[in-house]
This record gives sequence, structure tokens and C-alpha cells, in this order.
Amino acid sequence: MRRLTALLLLCLALPAAAQLRVVSLAPSLSEVMLELEAGDMLVGVLDAGERPAALAGLPSVGRYGQLQAESLLSLKPDLVLLWPDSVGAAGREQLRKLDVPQLVVAPRDLVQLAGAFAEIGARIGRPEKGRQLAERFAAGLAELRQRYRRAVPLPVFYQVWDQPLYTLGGQQIISDALRVCGAENVFAELVLPAPQVSVEAVLQRNPQVILVSEPAQAKAWEAWPQLAAVRNKQVWAVPDRGLERPSFQMLGAMEALCRLLARAP
Repeated sequence: MRRLTALLLLCLALPAAAQLRVVSLAPSLSEVMLELEAGDMLVGVLDAGERPAALAGLPSVGRYGQLQAESLLSLKPDLVLLWPDSVGAAGREQLRKLDVPQLVVAPRDLVQLAGAFAEIGARIGRPEKGRQLAERFAAGLAELRQRYRRAVPLPVFYQVWDQPLYTLGGQQIISDALRVCGAENVFAELVLPAPQVSVEAVLQRNPQVILVSEPAQAKAWEAWPQLAAVRNKQVWAVPDRGLERPSFQMLGAMEALCRLLARAP
């Protein structure tokens, strides 16, 4: 009995296992941590736009494309979640030299994104939550594909920016989101993540729908009435910019996109 009591006292005296300290280097990865109910593990984030309220007080380790390695190291992270495009080549080289465990997450399609939820969950000690999130996302995708499929895909031009004119390549995850909605990126053959294109190239492809990032960008297309999208008044703003942040919330953003594209005959 005395031995059992001594063991119990020893267990009580031992410090609790330290919580994992995680730095997220992309807003989408920060959102995934919140969706995994692991926001309390985050000790720093890379900024790019407005933060979720739950992350308002966290230290910054830089802005999109501009990593501050010293700030990151000062947080003594146990794990860095990295979306490579978010820090640029110089930032990736800095990270390569740091002795900090990293998990690179760069899904190029929606199936890979679902897998990323499970992978991150397993890495931070929340495997069951990660699997559940992945399964729910996959089920939501299947339902959207079924509901919005078309016999002939709807040709869509996705405008990232207007001056100069940028779009998305076919290996970007948003191109896969368009396919879920029964549409097809008219520049799907391009492999660059965000290639610059010409108005002439858009005219040649003659999309049925043009999606712009900001509503104010739509008016400029009125100069090209020969485009089917302009003629049919189907130049629309992306209904939910969450489409551009690959996390679980992207499922709702895709549903809004699918509803919008369903208006096109």
C-alpha cells in the first residue's frame, strides 16, 4: 500500500507534458488548426489579410512572402506548418537552414486537401479529429459533384487580378473547385500557379463565365461585347473569397460558387 501511495505521489509531482508549440506559415493552415480545435497550440502566424478573431493576439512572424526568421525562432516552435508559396524562395531557404521540424502542406487538388487535414491532425496529436474532418470534407465534395455535374463542362475564366491580367493555372486547387461545380478553367493547360495572360487569349477561349476577384473589376469587360460571358451578363464576382484559402471552410465557399455557376445555362 505504501508503495502504491509513493507511486501516486510521484506521478502527481511530475510536470504535465508540454503542449506542442506550432507556428503556421499560411492563413489557410492557421484556419485548419482552428478547425482541428487546436488553436491553443499556435504560438505565431504569418500574416496575409485579416486574421480570425481567435488569432488576433498571436505574434507575427512576417507577412505573405516575407518571413522573419528571427521572430519565428524566438517563439521556440516544436513544429512549423509550411505552405511553400506563402514564404517565397528566400523564405524557404531560410527555413531550410533552421533546426525546426516542419510539415510541408501543399495540396494541388481537393482530395489532397482532405488528406492534409488527417496529416496535420496526426502530426499535432489530434488524429481522430483530423480523420473526421477529412471524411466530412470528402463527403461534402461528393455531394457537390453529384448535385452540380454537367454533361458538358462550363468554360470559365478566373481572373486573379486585372492590371496586368492574371489567372490560375490548371494545377491550382481552385481549378479543381471549378470542376466540382461542373465548370472548367479555360487556362487549365497552364502549369504556372498564377500565369499572366492577354485579353486576346481570353477572347480566343471565349469563356461562358468570367469570375473576378473584386466586383469593381467586372465593368472593364464591357469593352469586349463579343465575349459570351459579357453578352450574356455572366461576369460575376467570386461569391466567397474563402475559396482562395484551402481549409475546411473552403467547402462552404465552393457551395456558394456552385450555386452562382448554376445560373449559367
